[in-house]
Amino acid sequence: MKRQFDADLDDLRGRLLRMGSLCEEMVHYAVKVVVERDESHVDAVQGWEREVNSMHIEIDEIALRLIALHQPAAGDLRLLAAAIKINSDLERIGDQAVNIAETGVYLCKEPKIKLGDIPRMVEVAAGMLKDSLDAFARGDTELAREVIKRDDEEDRLKSQTFNELVHLMQRDASSIQRGMDIILIARNLERIADHATNIAEDVIFMVIGKDIRHSVEKI
Repeated sequence: MKRQFDADLDDLRGRLLRMGSLCEEMVHYAVKVVVERDESHVDAVQGWEREVNSMHIEIDEIALRLIALHQPAAGDLRLLAAAIKINSDLERIGDQAVNIAETGVYLCKEPKIKLGDIPRMVEVAAGMLKDSLDAFARGDTELAREVIKRDDEEDRLKSQTFNELVHLMQRDASSIQRGMDIILIARNLERIADHATNIAEDVIFMVIGKDIRHSVEKI
């Protein structure tokens, strides 16, 4: 029974990491729609969303079944609890990627507009997502803490982008709709970074049993 349980845990980890890889691809291709003004990537993002949604349900079912059948204790229970929460964050990241791609389709049809700090926001958010998943795969709390530290930079970039676009819209009324769309994309990128932060926090809980979600001493 213990051998089978360990194999099931490994399978669960593998499923979560595959789901995470899909989410990374979704973010990458969603941003291409905006930055490269290439709406051909939207279908791929939407197709991956269906796969991510299916995996979301499967992973929750597996985790809950393992809890019910094996009544795991200590570290194994923390892993399963973290897996359920990470699963939810990944599904939301997929949703954010779809939002970015679909907003990008509109922007492709309109005159170009300044993207503010969007390229840097993409770099930070995508890096945080990748590193949070690597931290989960390796049980690396130091890497998880580094991810958490980077969230402040993403928040700062979002504020800068917001301010720059507001000033642009005040000067040029014709840019208002496009400016609002870029602000929406910035908010989606900020949310992706927030979800990556959540994953990093869950890694720390999984490894050392400490819940730092509302702690003033996170890092």
